[in-house]
Amino acid sequence: MLKIELLESFIAVVESGNLSKAADKLCRTQSTISLQIKKLEESVGQPLLLRDNKGVSLTESGKTLLNYAYKMIQLSSQALDELKDSQNREVIRLGVPTDYINRYLSSCLLEFIREFTCIDLVIDTDVSGNLYKRLHNGEFDVIVATHWQTPAAGLGELLFERRFHWVAAKGGSAHKRDTIPVALYPENCPIRAQVFANHQISMRPMSVLLSTPSPAAMCLAVENDIVISPIAEFRINDKMQILDPLAHNIPPLPVFNESLYLNPDTQTDATHQLINLIKANVVELGEGSPTKEANSKYQ
Repeated sequence: MLKIELLESFIAVVESGNLSKAADKLCRTQSTISLQIKKLEESVGQPLLLRDNKGVSLTESGKTLLNYAYKMIQLSSQALDELKDSQNREVIRLGVPTDYINRYLSSCLLEFIREFTCIDLVIDTDVSGNLYKRLHNGEFDVIVATHWQTPAAGLGELLFERRFHWVAAKGGSAHKRDTIPVALYPENCPIRAQVFANHQISMRPMSVLLSTPSPAAMCLAVENDIVISPIAEFRINDKMQILDPLAHNIPPLPVFNESLYLNPDTQTDATHQLINLIKANVVELGEGSPTKEANSKYQ
């Protein structure tokens, strides 16, 4: 095995032209350098240097080894630098609601990843209720989550309001059944929680036929007249009709808030940069202009 220390001495001798200058360059004694060259020659089993009164010159074996020595020193240096960088890399753990990850990834998060290449942004998705719990358990540094209440002062910051409406297939009959079939987000989702919290005994019974974190699946089930569902305003399309909760005797939906929540123990300059970038993209991350159906009267 060729030791890096011996190769460094070998390169220093070749570049300096003699043992004395190499010793000065490496802050070692000439005898130490001479011993290291001898050990290196014993390791390769070939003479590497020719010595005379003018200094040293390379043998053919020495020329071959010199080329490899430079590469090995370079690789060693790169390995140490990379290990050092990996130890110093900052990791930011971000939680985002599963149903909105596409909207975040297509805007500010990609911008952050491309801009801050020295930071590892680890993104995890879950329903908002689980994101709260995991933030309090120390699993995240920052989360974006949905709730019907605004965050308490110092614990988070409101980004924008997010409106949901009960929708059914246009011209469909699912909403006319005695027991209404519904599609909802999974357990611990604040939207699902509010549906059941506001469901009174006097209201029409509901049966959850689809439980999914996928808004695309919910929309498809609505469009095919399988269920009704609380759908974000910006996702309502011309295949759907908005239902008036009062007219159809179903639970009213509050206005939900999309907010940032922080782990106060793990905030750094980098997390502040990420937070500011998300806040700067609020308009892009918001629901945008209401659809035609959202502006029309309830049906």
